[in-house]
Amino acid sequence: MEPLYEFAWIIPVLPLAGAMILGLGLISFNKATNAIRQGSAIFIVSLLGAAMVLSFGLLWSQIQGHPPYTQMIEWASAGDFRLTMGYTVDHLTAMMLAIVTTVAFFVMIYTDGYMAHDPGYVRFYAYLSLFSSSMLGLVVSPNLLQVYVFWELVGMCSYLLIGFWYDRKAAADACQKAFVTNRVGDFGLLLGMLALFWATGTFEFELMGDRLSDLVSSGALSAGLAALFAVLVFLGPVAKSAQVPLHVWLPDAMEGPTPISALIHAATMVAAGVFLIARMYPVFEHVPTAMNVIAWTGAATAFVGATTAITQNDIKKGLAYSTMSQLGYMVMAMGVGAYGAGLFHLMTHAYFKAMLFLGSGSVIHGMEAVVGHDPVLAQDMRLMGGLRKYMPITAITFLIGTLAICGIPPFAGFWSKDEVLGATYAANPAMWAIGWLTAGITAFYMFRMYFTTFEGSFRGTNTEIQKQLKLAEFQKMGLSLGPGAMNPQELTLETAAHGDEPESHGDHHHSHEPHESPITMTLPLIALAIPSILIGLVGTPFANYFEAFIHPPSEVIEGIPSEFELGEFVTMAGSSIGIALLGITLASLMYLSRKIDPAAIAEKIQPLYQLSLNKWYFDDIYEVLFIQGSRRIARQVLEVDLRIVDGIVNLAGFVTLVTGEGLKYLETGRAQFYALIVFGAVLGLVLLSGLTG
Repeated sequence: MEPLYEFAWIIPVLPLAGAMILGLGLISFNKATNAIRQGSAIFIVSLLGAAMVLSFGLLWSQIQGHPPYTQMIEWASAGDFRLTMGYTVDHLTAMMLAIVTTVAFFVMIYTDGYMAHDPGYVRFYAYLSLFSSSMLGLVVSPNLLQVYVFWELVGMCSYLLIGFWYDRKAAADACQKAFVTNRVGDFGLLLGMLALFWATGTFEFELMGDRLSDLVSSGALSAGLAALFAVLVFLGPVAKSAQVPLHVWLPDAMEGPTPISALIHAATMVAAGVFLIARMYPVFEHVPTAMNVIAWTGAATAFVGATTAITQNDIKKGLAYSTMSQLGYMVMAMGVGAYGAGLFHLMTHAYFKAMLFLGSGSVIHGMEAVVGHDPVLAQDMRLMGGLRKYMPITAITFLIGTLAICGIPPFAGFWSKDEVLGATYAANPAMWAIGWLTAGITAFYMFRMYFTTFEGSFRGTNTEIQKQLKLAEFQKMGLSLGPGAMNPQELTLETAAHGDEPESHGDHHHSHEPHESPITMTLPLIALAIPSILIGLVGTPFANYFEAFIHPPSEVIEGIPSEFELGEFVTMAGSSIGIALLGITLASLMYLSRKIDPAAIAEKIQPLYQLSLNKWYFDDIYEVLFIQGSRRIARQVLEVDLRIVDGIVNLAGFVTLVTGEGLKYLETGRAQFYALIVFGAVLGLVLLSGLTG
């Protein structure tokens, strides 16, 4: 197996090579490259498929007990200063490589059907391949410096993909918002990274953790500074994994095509933050303050995301807030020391959430056959209903994903979420209560989404609802905060009305009924449904194979953990299943049998309803504090520039001009005139001295 490790660097290089070849083709031979659409797709998917095979080979080798493998080269040196680059393959790397390549592979197959009629088809594949390469490079990075390089590449690719339809204002605003928000977190990560290097003299994860612990225990570095450095590093994952308060970019990222929504929100960009926490675990575990900050940030994110998802009507944005909430569970688990539980939930979530997003894309694809390529109508669940009859494969797979995320046994999400909640209860019962309540809310909003979309009667041809939705959207545009405001709700409805919306991946004619998606879209849904059902079985409390494999670097686990209290398991699992069933029951009473009127409840709890509907007012607060505030500062700086800086410069120029104009009459070149000036000056001095004397 050793040659497999020696050539592991090929895994991120394969998709990078594909992106480069397609990119060079688009730049140099644009028409010819765009003409071979299917060939380009097959080429990119084949390269990623090869990377996936290598990744599973490495995973199997690690499961069999192969020791971690690291290959390093000296990148830069000056005296005693050394910077090294390379790649590492250990248990965490092998697991993440398998997850990323699997999800990316199925997303790329799905893309062929979803983007079939899009003019940017080949460019989208080039971006997808570059994005996959960046994430794979991040996963194999052996030190924090190299992680940072690929971290920024992932951010750049997300900017390109979220703003793929850059001629739509909403997409252009969304990618800017994602870029700016992530720069805030990345600046904190950079500061923390440099501070830790200053303190420890290394970027190597385990060595950094050991040295930081020694410095704090010896008193050479205060615990407060160590906590500050660790929290600064954590700011990177806060932005990348959409944790409160830097989560605001995530729902707006839905302006990108649905395949990239699945890739960003399942296995790549948002998972990068949780992955970095896991990689930096040797540092964080020695800093209790940082661990508390991480845990409470995760708990708050889980709750805020879930309570916001309750009132979302856009199917993709509802899933986006769901992703934010599930990421909160993972971060909370890391913060309470449940390293394995956090990564277990990351793995299960990657598969069922990718399937849910691809399922939403299939729904949108079917809806566009009825309402046209208008995201306001095609993505709004109020226009759906009864789609199970028209799209049975999409409906069944979406239901499987819904059951998995709700934590219903034996689906994958049950085992991972139960492990997170169990570990949280042991560490902090108050935090567990937040997670437990969030589990019930999750079940409610996910089944609200399922019932509204797939059950009941089809509402897509109801012109009255369409008019109401369009009117509401125009009213939102009328309340816009002016040019340049990053308002994700401002959709360019005029272009949609003329039928030239960039998202033209479906049929170009309207019908009275939606239809099932093509095989290239339904096949990935079926494939992802299998791990969504079964993969949780590797981490059951009866025989936790996952925990034995993925244990923290500081621990050594011999054998498969199987000791557990049956009574405790039944109590914890029963409570989480119970709250989930309560949420499902409430959703069915409101949105399936219609025995409870949601509008009446919303009217009674109007402040809470508005809090959820307005996304906890985060965007409004940021609008006032940062967007309008930065504009006020910019205007004041402009005034200073115009009145003071420009004034001084203009005054200097004016004085020079005036004195020059005056002196040119004195500089005649005649000696008699100069003598007259000297005589006049002397005479003036004599008279002045006489007067003063």
